[in-house]
Amino acid sequence: MSLQAKTILIVGDSISAAYGMSPEQGWVKLLQQRIEQKYPKQHRVVNASVSGETTSGALARLPKLLSTYKPEIVVIELGGNDGLRGQPPQLIQKNLSQLVQLSKNSKAQVLLFGMKIPPNYGTSYSKAFENNYQVVAKQHNIQLLPFFLEGVAGNNALMQSDLIHPNVKAQSKLLDSAWKYIEPSLKK
Repeated sequence: MSLQAKTILIVGDSISAAYGMSPEQGWVKLLQQRIEQKYPKQHRVVNASVSGETTSGALARLPKLLSTYKPEIVVIELGGNDGLRGQPPQLIQKNLSQLVQLSKNSKAQVLLFGMKIPPNYGTSYSKAFENNYQVVAKQHNIQLLPFFLEGVAGNNALMQSDLIHPNVKAQSKLLDSAWKYIEPSLKK
């Protein structure tokens, strides 16, 4: 790692924290490996993801993370736990917006990874929840990966037995989805 290595900070929940598997098997570790192959010694990945994390929890932790790591890129993969707990969509949107703004204030480029929640929360809640990501991305003029679990959620072969968390086989798919958004930022 060179002294000039740029830091990519991943602020996520269990999906990025490799819940139910060893951290080495998770998409964030795979991201680090791919970056080391393609852009040796130029970037380091810091995984600040915590299983069960909410947007409120991340908001409390983010200022210290930003001052400690001084990231060039911040990936925000949050909101799923807020949704599963039935948090008001307006609160989730406000928190996501603050996470983005804090990151931008620290001169980081921000990528937002969108989430969806199971349909049993009702159509209006699900729509409001999903809409948060578009609103925040547009408001802050940042890149949005609309649904991070696209092609994984709903495919039982790629999910752990709880049908909420992606399994080991799904991690390369998550990496490929994330890579389309992260790689262009590495080239800047």
